[in-house]
Amino acid sequence: MRSGRSAFSRAVAFVALAACTHVAPSTAPSSAMPTLAQVYYWRAKPGMLEAYTAYIRDVAQPIDEDARQHGAFIRVTTYQSRDTLSPWTHMRIFWLRDSAQLASLGAALNAAGARIEPDSVKRRARSDYAATLRDAAGSAVLEIIH
Repeated sequence: MRSGRSAFSRAVAFVALAACTHVAPSTAPSSAMPTLAQVYYWRAKPGMLEAYTAYIRDVAQPIDEDARQHGAFIRVTTYQSRDTLSPWTHMRIFWLRDSAQLASLGAALNAAGARIEPDSVKRRARSDYAATLRDAAGSAVLEIIH
């Protein structure tokens, strides 16, 4: 730990700060204002940092954009840690309008993946490949304070 705070605590504080500084203007309709953030922490496997970053850019982001266009969430941002002592290498934050979006996020992302790649054998291969690149390092649902 540095300065008495863990990397996880710093990450949560960073997410809270980011949520406060990136919300839609107050003139936006309340349905467009995020109230929740689903945060996923991933750890690239040894030697796979660049490959996992490329996977996010080339595979995950097109799926995310399709899901966003179909109303799955308001926005997503991916962060990569520079702290080698951090328990995660990549943090993905999905900003959500409400608990209904939160409840349907996984299914919406799966549906977007099927729209991007209709062939179930290829989708399974894509999932298997992702598993060679990273391990789950945690998740959290955060309330966004406006």
